[in-house]
Amino acid sequence: MRITSATFVKGLAGPDEALSDGKPQIAFIGRSNVGKSSVINSLIGVNGLARISHIPGYTRAINLFLINKKFYLADLPGYGYAHASKLGKAHLEELIYWYLLDSNYKQKKVVLIIDAKVGPTDKDLEMLRKLEEKGKDIVVVANKIDKIKKSEYAGKLKNLEYLIGDHKALPYSAEKKIGVGELSEEIFG
Repeated sequence: MRITSATFVKGLAGPDEALSDGKPQIAFIGRSNVGKSSVINSLIGVNGLARISHIPGYTRAINLFLINKKFYLADLPGYGYAHASKLGKAHLEELIYWYLLDSNYKQKKVVLIIDAKVGPTDKDLEMLRKLEEKGKDIVVVANKIDKIKKSEYAGKLKNLEYLIGDHKALPYSAEKKIGVGELSEEIFG
């Protein structure tokens, strides 16, 4: 799919009429500092569309982007480590779970991004199970594959695929633009 327009719509902290307009929604979720914004920017081909921060947990709302005036990409806050108070972290977790698991909003796809070098954390696997329980159409992206030593690459991916079960892991590097075509086909095709 050719991207002809990409616009930031707004940051959401709860129900919003934009989510009820009938346009398909594709949600991006992952732990803090896994590269969600970088994956979105590389996928869309617009540097700086999704704001990238070197501070884990910078995203504090559901950032909504309108693509080709036809569908939304939703960049969710990261789970796990964040520069926030205990109350702030609890609020972010509530927002994530509300949008993905408890709201009436249907996501066409949920892109779960996992750090390929680190492998799936307990929080990643917990999120995957919750998404499965809700019957979500999940795409697992193994981001940062360019950070893995060649001698460890096959073993790391094999272990990741074992831990995520029936899901295919798409090898990806936002930095090197590896896997962009495959992910585009998976979520837009």
